[in-house]
Amino acid sequence: MEDQLKAGGEYLDTLINLFILWGPKLVGAILALVVGLYLAKAIGRMVGRAMDKKQVDPSLRPFMVSLVGTLLKVLVVISVLGMVGIQMTSFIAILGAAGLAVGMALSGTLQNFAGGVIILVFRPFKVGDYIEAQGYAGSVKEIQIFNTILTTPDNKTIIIPNGGLSTSSMVNYSTEPRRRVDWTFGIAYGDDVDLAKKTLLNLLLGHDKVLKDPAPFVEVGALADSSVNFTVRAWVESADYWAVHFYMNETVYKKFAEVGLNIPFPQMDVHLDK
Repeated sequence: MEDQLKAGGEYLDTLINLFILWGPKLVGAILALVVGLYLAKAIGRMVGRAMDKKQVDPSLRPFMVSLVGTLLKVLVVISVLGMVGIQMTSFIAILGAAGLAVGMALSGTLQNFAGGVIILVFRPFKVGDYIEAQGYAGSVKEIQIFNTILTTPDNKTIIIPNGGLSTSSMVNYSTEPRRRVDWTFGIAYGDDVDLAKKTLLNLLLGHDKVLKDPAPFVEVGALADSSVNFTVRAWVESADYWAVHFYMNETVYKKFAEVGLNIPFPQMDVHLDK
């Protein structure tokens, strides 16, 4: 009986010593865990509000909030484990090596993922814009996290990886509200240059979709091999670009014939020597 009491006293002393040694660390770790998780959640909400203010694509917002929150929680847990004396150096080294191996195996996919995040955050284009990039042109149908999907005017679907799209040159035809339409019209040598210039200006000024400011531009641009070429420019709303472009091509052809102006074309004379 005396031996049992002695053993119980030793166990109690051991527990008291352990509590004195580890108690403050455990209490501090629990407090750090609670506060850290709370701050991680709060920072996640702040990131979400910031993305709302910047009008980040809705498809990216929940993913980014979740990613930031998860990374912060992992950092909190690692810090708490270090506070209670668990050596995390080897564990972190193993995680780093595993992450490096996975990153090398998925380098192309990760590049496309990073490109998708960049596109969705900085928004160089949006759904509905007409762009030209990577040798293709079309209207943006969908911006996914790995790819961007375009639809061409003849209804073809083009899938472009976001990695190259985010790091190379791109033309966005829909960014500016106005665009300039350029033409080159030629008349035959000997035709009335002033009449041609007046005719072109009247056609432009008479079209309700051609903007008056900046004013249309018509000047002799080149004295070519078989024609006097006029450089013609006009500003229009972006949505009216092709309507004005095709209107002028057809109308100039008809009007020049009405006023006696000739549009030259290449000809070849063949002489037969008997």
